[in-house]
Amino acid sequence: MKSAGIYFLRFYPLKTYISNEQMMTEEQIIRAGDVLSDPRNQKEEIQALQDTMYVVGGKWRLLIINSICNGNKRFREIQRSIPGLTTKMLSRELKDMEANQLIKRTVTDAKPLMVEYEETDYCLSFGGIILEMISWGKKHRERIKRV
Repeated sequence: MKSAGIYFLRFYPLKTYISNEQMMTEEQIIRAGDVLSDPRNQKEEIQALQDTMYVVGGKWRLLIINSICNGNKRFREIQRSIPGLTTKMLSRELKDMEANQLIKRTVTDAKPLMVEYEETDYCLSFGGIILEMISWGKKHRERIKRV
């Protein structure tokens, strides 16, 4: 069974469905076609998506990653940079993110004790996807404003 995405990529003119600012490059179309090509193992894809959503999903994780990548390294800096994020939730999310190797926690033996968080190379491997999500989110917000 072919995916609807394949039909879209192979048979319909892109300009009909995508505005110029959202136009996919030929390389992106080929890559999407490769990803969506048959035969596909839907069970494996669902498991991979569930794993991804578990690690970076939720209301706060991408915002925390973005905050750390923008230079906020200390607990209070991160918390203050994200409106509505409670101390308890930030603490829990940082622990989970450290367990999933997205961030590194460093404790400096100084007085007062200093704890800093930084993104790992593993976290940065997700950076391109986050930037695409930011770009898509900006375009979506503009699209909705026009309606």
